[in-house]
Amino acid sequence: MKDPISEQENQEQELPQQGAGAAERVLEHLDAAHSRKTSAKAAQREREETTLHMKSSRLQFTDEERAAPELEKYIRKSDKAADRLDAARAALPKQKKLIRERTYNEATGKGKTRLRFEGREKPAPGGKQHKNPLSRPTHEAGVFVHNKIHSVEKDNAGVEGAHKAEELGERGARYGARKIRQGYHSRKLKPYREAVKAEKAAAKANINVQYRKALRDNPRLASNPVSRLWQKRQIKKQYAQAWRKKHGRIRKTAENTRRAAQKAAEKTRNTVLFVARHPVGVAIAIGVLLLFIMIFAGLSSCASIFSGGASTVVGTSYVAEDAEMIGAEQDYAALEADLQQELDTIEETYPGYDEYRYDLDTIGHDPYVLTSILTAMHLDYTRAGVQETLQMLFEKQYILTITEEVETLYRTETRTGTRTVIDPETGKEITETYEYEVQVPYDERRILNVSLENFDLSHLPVYIMDEETLSLYATYMQTLGGRPDLFPTSSYPNASTIKEPTYYEVPPEALEDAAFAAMLTEAEKYLGYPYVWGGSSPSTSFDCSGFVSWVINHSGWDVGRLGAQGLYNICTPVAAAQAKPGDLIFFQSTYDVTGVSHVGIYVGGGMMIHCGDPISYANINTSYWQEHFYAYGRLP
Repeated sequence: MKDPISEQENQEQELPQQGAGAAERVLEHLDAAHSRKTSAKAAQREREETTLHMKSSRLQFTDEERAAPELEKYIRKSDKAADRLDAARAALPKQKKLIRERTYNEATGKGKTRLRFEGREKPAPGGKQHKNPLSRPTHEAGVFVHNKIHSVEKDNAGVEGAHKAEELGERGARYGARKIRQGYHSRKLKPYREAVKAEKAAAKANINVQYRKALRDNPRLASNPVSRLWQKRQIKKQYAQAWRKKHGRIRKTAENTRRAAQKAAEKTRNTVLFVARHPVGVAIAIGVLLLFIMIFAGLSSCASIFSGGASTVVGTSYVAEDAEMIGAEQDYAALEADLQQELDTIEETYPGYDEYRYDLDTIGHDPYVLTSILTAMHLDYTRAGVQETLQMLFEKQYILTITEEVETLYRTETRTGTRTVIDPETGKEITETYEYEVQVPYDERRILNVSLENFDLSHLPVYIMDEETLSLYATYMQTLGGRPDLFPTSSYPNASTIKEPTYYEVPPEALEDAAFAAMLTEAEKYLGYPYVWGGSSPSTSFDCSGFVSWVINHSGWDVGRLGAQGLYNICTPVAAAQAKPGDLIFFQSTYDVTGVSHVGIYVGGGMMIHCGDPISYANINTSYWQEHFYAYGRLP
């Protein structure tokens, strides 16, 4: 039995300890945040310093290029960006530097030295801010005092809690003062930040011009989003290589910062000894510093802090490490293996049933679908960092339903009964015997129904991704992340095969129909686009009905986004012998769905263009398409 008085005393002792723990957590959080910001700012200073020494890259254009409609807008933006960069550089602080020039007079044979001042850009202020010379010994005095308190506070929880609160207040005051210094330093760096911003904008504008020139000179690039993305990525890569060739000094910033912090810590320990030897002077310094903090700490919220960033270029290749991607794939396969094991042991897990009835879809997934989903959602991910996503995907892909029912068994029995009828000869009532059958329950059976629905992993992206992420997913699926060698042993059909479209030259006479010519022009823009379940636009890629809906809506019709069955419903059925280019062709049972399940655009000659995997031409006279053929339909 608990002593209520002792229990109350324990609770009273715990209160200061809890306060101390909270204070400690706040202090640790402030230290961690300061370390992160210090490292980030050091890297940013390196990037800014590097950028400031890059030459202005004003592109030169011919009169023909400036007159080209497809380039005019982008050239204008490039010129404006270059003007802003020049203005930003002109606004940088200048300093005069004494230059000595040596000249030689050929007539007299004598040399002459001349001194002159030359205006140059003033280097950006470094990260080391000027501090009060007493700040370090003052800080160390505080450390010394707090260490002394720590040595005696273990025996008194109340003292410990009060000390932690005091330490937190001091730390907060130092944090406020640091913010003021940072704000002042940030103001001095403003013109340099503006120059960095202008440099980035100029580089971006130049990249866009070069990209548009490439599209103009190579029209076939415009037919495929992957080709366009790859071209732009190559141009950006060239700029990045030029940057790194001139200025490759950023890589070791974090390591240098760590070493500097370590060195500072060593100096700190040495300063403690100084504080112990000069207690009076340190006490005076502490008083002055506390007065300064009390005056300015309240202004810390007004400090302006610059936080730079760098743009990220996402290409067509997976960015995670091989070990991380393969590990995540193995973890998902392990979830499927556990599911299969659960199905295999259903009768052991649920014993005693008279019958087990199964309705099971196949368990499995395309590893490239999984890896493309993870990359689109997380980019450079780790195996450990995507465990929640793997579980979410698994729960959406597989739906296992187990239900119990009791089935009553009946048998037919013949029984004898009597009834009153009218004798047709005499007209009198008589009683007759007759036989009849009844269903009689004789037994009950307990039945366990087990159902597994595989929604297909490739169907999930459209439900869990926004348009931008879905576009990334489609690109990765088109290129297999640039890694067709990543899953060579996958049992999933054609998992490691880059899917190339089949091309077909439509006869010129078919293009005499203006409506069909418009449809074909629009449809061929997307040859090579990957199949994305639910996709309905170039930004997300397409599924079969999304592709056909998009094409006809951009070729003179306005039917909205319809499914395959919906497209069939708005068409007039046409006999195969009467089908012509521009008619839609429908198929059934291409997957488990009632009614029409697939649609394409008939182009004549036994060919169609459709969203398979990828968007491609296909011969409709193959055994597969003939087996699933449903009907032709003519648009209204």
